[in-house]
Amino acid sequence: MMKSICVFCGSNFGDKPDYELGAIALGQLLARRGITLVYGGGKVGLMGTVADATLAAGGKVIGVIPEFLRLKELDHPGLSELHVVASMHERKAMMAELSDGFIAMPGGYGTYEELLEVLSWSQLGMHHKPVGLLDVAGFYTPFLTMMRHTVEQGFAREQNLDLMVSAATPDALLERMAGWAPVVVSKWLDKRAI
Repeated sequence: MMKSICVFCGSNFGDKPDYELGAIALGQLLARRGITLVYGGGKVGLMGTVADATLAAGGKVIGVIPEFLRLKELDHPGLSELHVVASMHERKAMMAELSDGFIAMPGGYGTYEELLEVLSWSQLGMHHKPVGLLDVAGFYTPFLTMMRHTVEQGFAREQNLDLMVSAATPDALLERMAGWAPVVVSKWLDKRAI
């Protein structure tokens, strides 16, 4: 059972109102289900929206922010807990440690980087936690196509696609994550690579 979920998302709002509505719906759902939100600690963009929605619905929110980003992302003053760390590496490690699963919402390079890192860790067997894509307004459809292309070109195995689940709504995504089972990737390198 997931008691806490780390959400990766943009420090901007994006160009579609659906993105903000998705963040609000996710935050409210986490609070209703008693799931702690773990996230990057900012009060701006979708980051702030998902935190505000969780808090407004009576949920618990833990933020983790590096000192150098406190001014840029404007750390959220109303969180249940805020951890200030020295680096991005410490931020990601602490968020992963505090979480039972991961959700990526729409976002930019930082969101992609965080998502791909937890997928890599899963592939390597460094964690066995579900990774979900909240595919609001089809945002992650091109990414899922690229992941399929990666398999077709021989850079990942078919079972690597099962390291993550996706859905268009928070309810459907949490259901898929709850039913997810760890994927055993016995070997990720082909014979020619070793």
